[in-house]
Formats: sequence, structure tokens, C-alpha cells
Amino acid sequence: MSMDEMKSIASEALGEKDPARKRRLIAALSARIRVRIIDLLHAKGTGHWGGSSSAADLVSMLYFYRMHIDPAEPCAPGRDRFILSKGHASPMLYSVLASRGFFDLEWLDTFRDIDSRLQGHPAMNKTPGVDLSTGALGHGISVGLGMSLAFRLSGSGAWTYVMVGEGCLDEGQSWEALMAAAKFRPDRLVLMVDNNGVQLDGTAEQIMPLGFLLAKLSAFGWNVAPRRYDGHDVDDIAASFEWMDGPGSWPRAVVYDTVKGKGVSFMEGKNVWHGAPIDDEAWRRARPELWAAYESALAAAGKGA
Repeated sequence: MSMDEMKSIASEALGEKDPARKRRLIAALSARIRVRIIDLLHAKGTGHWGGSSSAADLVSMLYFYRMHIDPAEPCAPGRDRFILSKGHASPMLYSVLASRGFFDLEWLDTFRDIDSRLQGHPAMNKTPGVDLSTGALGHGISVGLGMSLAFRLSGSGAWTYVMVGEGCLDEGQSWEALMAAAKFRPDRLVLMVDNNGVQLDGTAEQIMPLGFLLAKLSAFGWNVAPRRYDGHDVDDIAASFEWMDGPGSWPRAVVYDTVKGKGVSFMEGKNVWHGAPIDDEAWRRARPELWAAYESALAAAGKGA
């Protein structure tokens, strides 16, 4: 698929009025984004595949189904904010932002080049659409809390979405921020946990078990969704958005079960693929699987590759 065809799917998804078909198109777009990411990381020999692939569906749904944003005004004061606390998943964020129209898809080819506008971790002063420079795990919730408190003071109705992974939740600063948010209770602050169960050096259970996460977040004073959602099922993600809009206290937290390395059988759930270079052999094995998943998603949306 050419860049023009990729833009076409993004445009169709954005303009589709029927919610069910819109979700199908977003599923196809996120599947195509995974192909684009694996191609990009193979070409560059650097970058994080595992956490990018696990979050692709969630972030695509945010930007194409949920958030109030305007790529023509990326710094509009009243826009919703998205913080990718797990900033190493930048290839995914850049791919979504480009698809959404914040910058040309051709920019992706400059990923991690010297003086590129697409650094290895998101940089808000370089990249249109990036709301916070991230990379040091743990500070996303703190800054998201500050943003949402500022919105309260200014009377803004903007939402703040903070995506974290298990690595973020291993940091003490995250739990300090969780307690502070429960104290000040800003409206429209949402924590989204990309719960893929794997980190750089092993599984989350091996590194630092998070245990009963829903209960922990609830004990820290957050309004927690009553169940875990499937972070790769666009319909279930949409259901989580409906819960966010429902009655109850603030702030709110949703845990999504996802798969590290989603879409590639020999990479799924393997910590080695957190950030290992995508060499020629891995790329040749991985790409056909991702392309097949993309074609299947296209067919489900009533389109052909």
C-alpha cells in the first residue's frame, strides 16, 4: 500500500459517520500502522517495537474516535491532551499523528535521524501534536495532573489522557501523583494502562509484580473501570470510552489488556523484542504476518488491499 492509500484509509475513517464501520476502519488503520512501524524500525535499525505494537489500537482509537483536536491548530488551548508516558513507543505515536494529519507521512522516514523532528522519544518543541516530551518513565501522571488542574482553573473543558505501561507504574512518582490526583480530583483526567505484561528485562511478574491493579488503583482513590478491557478490540475500546463518559467521580482509570509485540507470533510476549533492532531475518518473518492481519482488517471494513 502506498502512502496515498494509507492517507485514504485515515481520511475515510475520520469522515465515516456510522460508528461501527468507523471502528472497523480504525482497526484497519492501526493494523497498517503496525506494518509501517516494522518497516521503519527495520530500515533504521533502532526503535521500540514491542510497546509500540501493544498500544497502536488504543492510540488510534483515541485520535480518530475520541479526542477533540484539530491538526491545523496543534497548539489550540482548548484541545484535548494525550500524554504518552511510555515515550519509547514514539514510532506508534508518530505514525498515528501523521495519519491524523499533524504532519506529512513522509516525515516518518526521518525517525531518529540527527536533527530530525521525530526523535527517539517525543519532543513537544519539535513535533506537531506532541503534548509532552516524555521518555523518563513515571512523570506522565504528574504532568497530566498538572494539566487537568490548570484546565479547572481556566474553565476549560479539555480532557487529559495519560497512557502508562508497567514500567511507569514501577516508579514511585507515579503513585505520588495518583494520590495527589485523588486528593484534588480534577475532572476529565483519565489514566490508560497499556497492560502488556512485559518489560525490557523480563515479564512484569519477574521485574515488579503489580498484583491486583484494579484494586490498587481504587485503593488510591481513583474511579476505576469495573473490568479490564481488550486493548486490541476496537469495540471493547469504544465500550471503555462509554464508561469514561458515565456517572461517577474523578479522576478515572482504565486497564487494557494488550500483547507486547502484537501481530507477530514469534515476538508476542517476548521481552527481547521490547527494543531489539529489527534485523533482516526478523523483518522477513514478521512482515507477512502483519500484512495478513492488515488485509483481514481491511476486509472486515469492507475494503480490499
